[in-house]
Amino acid sequence: MQSIIEIKKLFYRYEKDTVLEDINFTVPHGSFLAIVGPNGSGKSTLLKLILGLLKPQKGEIHLFGQEINKFKDWHKIGYVSQKANSFNTGFPATVSEVVASGLTKKLGMFKFFKNEHAQKVHEALDAVGMTKFSNRNIGELSGGQQQRVFIARALVSEPSLLILDEPTVGVDAENVSNFYQMLGELNKSREITLLLVTHDIGTISDKVSHVACLNKHLHFHGETKEFEQLRADDMSKAYGHDVHLLAHHHEHGGVIR
Repeated sequence: MQSIIEIKKLFYRYEKDTVLEDINFTVPHGSFLAIVGPNGSGKSTLLKLILGLLKPQKGEIHLFGQEINKFKDWHKIGYVSQKANSFNTGFPATVSEVVASGLTKKLGMFKFFKNEHAQKVHEALDAVGMTKFSNRNIGELSGGQQQRVFIARALVSEPSLLILDEPTVGVDAENVSNFYQMLGELNKSREITLLLVTHDIGTISDKVSHVACLNKHLHFHGETKEFEQLRADDMSKAYGHDVHLLAHHHEHGGVIR
């Protein structure tokens, strides 16, 4: 199976502080990986390195089999950041217009949209359950609805890899489970490889295929069922403080506390 991401002996530091040390892991095609870890564990830095926003100081990153410094096909990667709390809810754009803006990376800034592009927008909105809101102003939506639109914006260019950084920020607690259900369906139906940074491992543990536990070092990387069998003291070592993996009432699940 092709590796979408392959990381070897990766190190990164800010001035005197090492935030990533000897990181090694792969993300196979079609997998759904959740990266978990405490605040300040290096998760955001790792995403920036994978997205090419930072350059590795030591080690290697390969994307789709290519060294990252030679990688040009960035349209294959969709990215959804934490919902910006500073997002201008008065921004005068409809949901469809926001999603269509995700095509500019692939088409160029001044290309005219054709019927086929309008169809792609419709399909992306349908994939996240937001078709009926297509003509609504983006500022009129709830935080969870806006985040679904941002995912549709990332999906519209048909990426092979979708990276999400804490996507449930601003999503009402009662809607978080439905949100992750949608991501699980995208992973299976579209065969999109998903990489997700989250604190909601209890809610999503029955959706993801793999978990990586990061706290400067990679303390665990493997299948979700293996992660759920970790002992409490192993998790405490990874997190730097006492944690408990509590089971939920679904088939698989737990939450780090």
